[in-house]
Amino acid sequence: MNKNVIHQDYSITQKDRTSRNKHQAKLLWFTGLSGSGKSTLANEVEKQLFAQGMQTYVLDGDNIRRGINTDLSFTPEDRKENLRRIAEVSKLFIDAGVVTLAAFISPMREDREMIQQIVGEENFIEIYVHAEIEDCEHRDVKGLYQKARQGEIKNFTGISAPYEAPTNPEIKVNTSNQTIEESLAIIINKVTQKLS
Repeated sequence: MNKNVIHQDYSITQKDRTSRNKHQAKLLWFTGLSGSGKSTLANEVEKQLFAQGMQTYVLDGDNIRRGINTDLSFTPEDRKENLRRIAEVSKLFIDAGVVTLAAFISPMREDREMIQQIVGEENFIEIYVHAEIEDCEHRDVKGLYQKARQGEIKNFTGISAPYEAPTNPEIKVNTSNQTIEESLAIIINKVTQKLS
């Protein structure tokens, strides 16, 4: 960090925001293969938390890659930087008292550990959205898996790039044998306990 960058304390703290909001601010990190249902579940979880009066926001590839990370490609180095920036943005959202839901493949364990370190272990809830790759391919309306299998897309997670499943996620759902409603119920039940 630049030695000329000096920390500025402000009068309103995260504790003040938590008190006003009447809920904790956490990062709900949805990880899993493309097509596993991460974004769908993040959207549904946000809807339920928002309906309960919580301050919420979803971060995903659309609102990150089209803005703050437009300068990044999909090389392993740029993917790591993409996740680092998302973690830093999430840290600010948490300080602002917002329950932040992030839906990203984030295939490498070390990257997810980096995210946890940036936002703080106490603020990080890892949600593993598991699905068999055959189911992910079947759901793939954009045809990305087919392009990856034909070699048109390089470094595609699950085909030409690895996915390291979480070893001890706080929450795990399996969208290959659970409906969205069943997965949602599991997540909401565990998450609301953490946010109260």
